[in-house]
Amino acid sequence: MNVPESLLYTKDHEWLRVEENFAYIGVTDFAQGELGDIVFIEIETAGETLNKEEVFGTIEAVKTVSDMFMPVSGEILEVNPELDANPAVVNKDPYGKGWMVKIKITNPSELAGLLSPDKYKAIL
Repeated sequence: MNVPESLLYTKDHEWLRVEENFAYIGVTDFAQGELGDIVFIEIETAGETLNKEEVFGTIEAVKTVSDMFMPVSGEILEVNPELDANPAVVNKDPYGKGWMVKIKITNPSELAGLLSPDKYKAIL
């Protein structure tokens, strides 16, 4: 199981890569594996400010549709443009080219509530 040490995680299998006051969010390798072949991603929250644990989009696989939740509160600045044409990039590269959204973090204190790689591995 691929769990990069440089990221933070949620119990809902999202990851967060923090870069100063901004962060990239995606779904973990475990999540994409459980979902199976990803066929569609819908994120219509660009420009919105969402609270921690609010739904920012959905991910559709052959087997199911799942909500994606905000790991921390933030303003959605950008949606990965590659997802429309190639949602399967999430299966191939969930921690790189398969990122979902870029946000501006609005409540940095919420970062303390996220899981370290070791704690995330423990819940798997």
